[in-house]
Amino acid sequence: MAQIPFEKNLDSTLALIGDPYRFISDRCRRHRSDLFETRFLLQRTICMTGPEAARLFYDPDLFVRKGAMPKAIQKTLLGEGGVQGLDGGSHRHRKQMFMSLMSPEQIGELTRLTAAEWQARMRMWASRTHVLLYPEFQRLLTRASCAWVGIPLADPEVDARTRDIVALFDHAGSLGVRHLWSRWSRKRADRWLANIVEEVRSGRLHAPEHTAAHAVAWHRNPDGELLTPHVAAVELLNVIRPIVAVSVYMIFVAHALHMHADVRDKLRSGDDDYANLFVQEVRRYYPFFPAVAARARQAFEWNGYHFPEGRRVILDLFGTNQNKRTWEKPEEFEPDRFRQWDGSPFNFIPQGGGSHYADHRCPGEWITTALMKQATNMLTQQMAYDVPEQDLQIEWSRMPALPRSRFAISNIVIREKP
Repeated sequence: MAQIPFEKNLDSTLALIGDPYRFISDRCRRHRSDLFETRFLLQRTICMTGPEAARLFYDPDLFVRKGAMPKAIQKTLLGEGGVQGLDGGSHRHRKQMFMSLMSPEQIGELTRLTAAEWQARMRMWASRTHVLLYPEFQRLLTRASCAWVGIPLADPEVDARTRDIVALFDHAGSLGVRHLWSRWSRKRADRWLANIVEEVRSGRLHAPEHTAAHAVAWHRNPDGELLTPHVAAVELLNVIRPIVAVSVYMIFVAHALHMHADVRDKLRSGDDDYANLFVQEVRRYYPFFPAVAARARQAFEWNGYHFPEGRRVILDLFGTNQNKRTWEKPEEFEPDRFRQWDGSPFNFIPQGGGSHYADHRCPGEWITTALMKQATNMLTQQMAYDVPEQDLQIEWSRMPALPRSRFAISNIVIREKP
């Protein structure tokens, strides 16, 4: 039986924190292998990259999610008791609730709400000398997502709610005070939404049947019991938080448009097919979420390697999207590569792989691409702007990775519709 390559240092936690997106793929290249073993927080962990590893990872007969994610991530980014920590029939049952919200009509309603927020923010931007896009996108998406979910959000509370929601994904991978702020934000957000759930159930707040607030408040587990207010709050945040996190991808849309003038010119022609290719290439090329974790359900062998029962396994998302055996010249930004993409759920996994319905693949992928296409249209068709001198280098040690400057624009002009 083959021996899984092992990192010779005592623990790799700090190395992973220092370079969360490239750590696994870099070590795999060093070991000349698609997998290696190391320790994170002194716990033995197998790290894998590539489409074949992804296919293995999403086999529900071999892996479970319960207890796989570090507590720090559960208490900030994901919350405790949510769908990400479920397996088998319980997971499929809960996942169906989320998938019911992803109809074309529902996504269309979200983009209409978001378009209205774009128009309001653009009018405000046009009156300023310069605008920092990252926080602007966060506010825009917080307002739109809460309206879509069916949660009233008064103007005076928008900034505070935005800060708490953003802290769940923007500080979760941090250390020290920023991580503590993320935990405090999680507690505040959970209390806020637990109260919303109780108001919906009592009839004090009307949530239309098509909204996530209604679906989550009245969802029942396979045993027929309603979710506890806390778990319902976690699941409502599992709808709102990923939408607000699309602000990261929207910044990368702006970054790609600035860095690739030829691509920007093609998009200005209004070619909808090319816009689809562009959005997918942004998702492949830029970092979003670095990796996902699971545990071996049972002992098994794969490609001659032994996986012990209970062993934690981490799948490299970003590195799989950059895999040279799948993508020709992956270091180059080339939207046209997606004209030949085979549609595999294992070689292009920016938000996870496998089936949206049966596996742990993010149910909001269609929302992500719709909002990114909308941002592309707004930045190329609906407004003109300058990009002043700034530091646009990507901070790879940050999670989520972002341009250092958070992307500033100036001299904004709203384009009149023909």
